[in-house]
Amino acid sequence: MNVKKCLVVSSVSSMIGQFIVPDIELLLSMGYDVTVAANFSFGNTFKNTHAEKLWDTLKGNNVEIYNVKFVRNVFDVRNIVAYKQIKKIINENNYTLVHCHSPVGGVVTRLAIREKHLINIRVIYTAHGFHFYKGAPFVNWLFYYPIERWLSKYTDALITMNGEDYELAKLKMKAKYIYNVHGVGVDVAKFSISKAGRNKRAEFNMPMNSTVIISVGELIKRKNHQVAIRAISEIKSNNIYYIICGQGGLKDYLLELCKKVNMEHCVLFLDYRDDITDLLHMSDVFLFPSLQEGLSVALMEAMAAGLPCVTSNIRGNVDLIVDKEGGFLCGVNNTVEYKDAIERIIEDKNLKLKMGEYNRNILKKFDMVTVMKQMKNIYERK
Repeated sequence: MNVKKCLVVSSVSSMIGQFIVPDIELLLSMGYDVTVAANFSFGNTFKNTHAEKLWDTLKGNNVEIYNVKFVRNVFDVRNIVAYKQIKKIINENNYTLVHCHSPVGGVVTRLAIREKHLINIRVIYTAHGFHFYKGAPFVNWLFYYPIERWLSKYTDALITMNGEDYELAKLKMKAKYIYNVHGVGVDVAKFSISKAGRNKRAEFNMPMNSTVIISVGELIKRKNHQVAIRAISEIKSNNIYYIICGQGGLKDYLLELCKKVNMEHCVLFLDYRDDITDLLHMSDVFLFPSLQEGLSVALMEAMAAGLPCVTSNIRGNVDLIVDKEGGFLCGVNNTVEYKDAIERIIEDKNLKLKMGEYNRNILKKFDMVTVMKQMKNIYERK
């Protein structure tokens, strides 16, 4: 009996922990021996303790692990070491399937496997959001697009997560099969219920009658938190709190901005959190002004929790939010549009409830069970 062996690759372990564990569990249930290769040491969007816990959990499920020192910048010369590590791992194991994620993980792995995959290894690449898209900087098209197009010919199955990427992939990429999957899956039932609910506000000394706005995302330029802070600062109310969940290098800058616009008293930076479900249920509005997304898990979780969503009008977000039905789509850096959208939701409780219920219904097709059925079909296709 031939042993089915799968290598799952991502640049950082936080991507494994936050998005890819369900795929690993599915592969294990299908009889695969699974190996994971990712950077567990640095570059993650969660704390080192979470990386250690993930390592122990994977080991407990008999998953083999390699700590590969990927660097998230695909052009960083340190990725040459990662390339050599991945190539050695592939050459020393008889994998029948390789599934790579993230731009760096996808590029390095397919470079390392480009000769061997033609013989006996099936290669799947999940694009969680191409770096080239409508409105992307020209440099992204200049560098990332040619690389992805070239490597697509060494790809048996290319998985996209939003309509724009899917259409582009069908037109320009050379993978044997191209799929559009409804994201990485969200446990809709989990996010639809919270034991704490609005009582969670007591933990932060927030009045029950206050308006709580929440954002979830790294403190990096791409998440555009500064626009959110400026927009909320324009709302004429002393009863608003803004919560930002995430960690990253822009925290000091954002703290200074809060002081500049007199918001330091009502903006809470909560770092990485394990209680997102409760935080969503204690909030009134989900604010998501991101500059670039594939198909945001944070946004899907907010929708599953029944929140109206005020988001940037970009790829990925438009696949989830129906404007004026589940929330409002705003110009990426248009603080007036964000402000007006938030005020409309605050002032109209019926609109808030209607939008929240609309989002709950939309999210059913993005449920984890549905997505895992899609992934099982892809894994089984020869």
